Amino acid sequence: MNVTRLQPAEIPQIWHCLQQISDPELPVLSITDLGMVRNVARDGSGWRVTFTPTYSGCPATEFLLNAIEQRLTAAGFSPVRVDIRLSPAWTTDWMNADARERLRQYGVAPPQGHTCDRPHAHGPVACPRCGSTHSEKISEFGSTACKALYRCCDCREPFDYFKCI
Repeated sequence: MNVTRLQPAEIPQIWHCLQQISDPELPVLSITDLGMVRNVARDGSGWRVTFTPTYSGCPATEFLLNAIEQRLTAAGFSPVRVDIRLSPAWTTDWMNADARERLRQYGVAPPQGHTCDRPHAHGPVACPRCGSTHSEKISEFGSTACKALYRCCDCREPFDYFKCI
């Protein structure tokens, strides 16, 4: 007998709640836009969320874990257990296309290509303001460790580039 395992009806509601939690360093993106939430599942009488921070030393991790638990508990989904999964490590490949566009509109150049396309990751970076690829790297590190600081040589504006990780 082949029995298909059904997804609990509450899971889409939980994902909707998680979509409301913004990344504190990139408030235009949610933790689901960034691909940090890897799984949501029933766990006995409660719920388990599998979460991967953008890097193991991310200072926002504790804040986000608390936000997940508080948001889901307030929505009636409790108890909540949040498991941190560091392997596989988070990658910018997990960001969806809409998230990349919202980053650009916010003034941060989105990651270019995919992590497996290493030559592409080091190509010209387009200015999120004017679109010019005539830019120069000012510093390997920008406002956060996952960003580099660039300057557009055409509009002369500085901007962050979200590194392809």
